Amino acid sequence: MVDFSVKDAPAWRPSHPGEMLREDVFPALRLTVTAAAEKLGVSRQMLHAILAERSAVTPEMAVRLGKLCGDGADIWLRMQMAHDLWQAKRDLAETVKQIPTLHAA
Repeated sequence: MVDFSVKDAPAWRPSHPGEMLREDVFPALRLTVTAAAEKLGVSRQMLHAILAERSAVTPEMAVRLGKLCGDGADIWLRMQMAHDLWQAKRDLAETVKQIPTLHAA
C-alpha cells in the first residue's frame, strides 16, 4: 500500500489573477480597463470585478485573457485555482480535520 501525503498550503496567499492583470499586465500593455474590456469583448463592469478581486477568472475569461496576452488560457486558470484552493484549505481546515482518511483494502 502506498501512502500519499498531503502537503500543507503555502503560508502566503497566491495572487488573484486580477491583481496580476491590474498591477502588471495592463500597465505593461498600456491598457485601461475600458480598452481591455473592449478588446476582450466583455463589459467593463465584468472586467473591473476581476481586477478588484471580487470575481474569479472563469474558463471563458481565461481563454479571452490568454489570447489577449498571448500566453494561453491555462496560466490564468492555474492562478485562479491556486488562489481559490489556498483559501478553501484555510476556510475548511477545522472541518477537514474531522474527516477520516480511508484506505482501500
